[in-house]
Amino acid sequence: MSLGGLGKILALILAILAAPLVGEAQWQGKVPRVGYLILSPLADPPSAERKAFLEGLRDLGYVVGRTIIIEYRSAAWNRELLPDLAAELVELKVDVLVAVPGAVDAAKEATTTIPIVTLLNDPVETGLVASLGRPGGNITGPAWVSAELASKRLALLKEAIPKAAHVTVLWNPTNQGEPRQWNETQAAARVLGVTLQSLEVRDPKDFTNVFSAMTRKRPDALITFVSQLTTAYRPVIIEFATKNRLPTMFAVREDVEAGGLMAYAPNVPDGFRRAAGYVDKILKGAKPGGLPLEQPTKFELVINLKTAKALGLTIPQSLLLRADQIIE
Repeated sequence: MSLGGLGKILALILAILAAPLVGEAQWQGKVPRVGYLILSPLADPPSAERKAFLEGLRDLGYVVGRTIIIEYRSAAWNRELLPDLAAELVELKVDVLVAVPGAVDAAKEATTTIPIVTLLNDPVETGLVASLGRPGGNITGPAWVSAELASKRLALLKEAIPKAAHVTVLWNPTNQGEPRQWNETQAAARVLGVTLQSLEVRDPKDFTNVFSAMTRKRPDALITFVSQLTTAYRPVIIEFATKNRLPTMFAVREDVEAGGLMAYAPNVPDGFRRAAGYVDKILKGAKPGGLPLEQPTKFELVINLKTAKALGLTIPQSLLLRADQIIE
């Protein structure tokens, strides 16, 4: 082979090797940037919710760090930091802002133009969107009517423990949708003949006070509304309930898998996985105001029989037959 022919072959090989680099360089200039705003500390490994979101992006073909960039901002439980963190993400000109429940208000105040994707509790009632079919504005995402679930949880708890007359509710009145859940729980309690004790947790330091209150006046059972705070402090809540032989009703399946007694809820990690789909649609040109808020079609009743046995409880067979998952 002549030197000229060899030179052409080498040039062709170099061109082939260089092509992916050029393509990647061109892609780098178009990589979408997503802001991810949370109230809780940024856990490593990721929480079940963030893991589901990342898996959702991966399933849609995104590679974090290459074809999509995520800018994380965590307030580490300091709510006062959320407005500044949201403003930082806006200044970065992110293409979409994912705001985990608890950080939605800060995101909403920071921008009326950048699309916001979040999990929404009672979004119409709280005024975040105009309607479920056409939310309008710049906020969209998976949604559910949590107040209706709150009354159902108390009814299921009463069915499991007919003698339960005094029930403590652990909740955060500053969280989106939770005041309405509390109102619905109160209404259900009046019908069921249950006396409620309201214990509020707005900050991690509040757990010491609420645990002391339950120790002084032990309830028959404990209901916990879901929030970033109660999710992050799941091990602490379950440890207290176990130590004090306290039956629990949670709003997240993972709480029962971790040792709680019961839960009735939509699948929250699945909601975060579906949130990735909203991000994808927006990045492809969809307007958030025109994306309907998907509601869960299935709610899960999960019962931990191992915990029931440790508490000396016999769960009625009629309830076990309706359970979607039984942990033994």
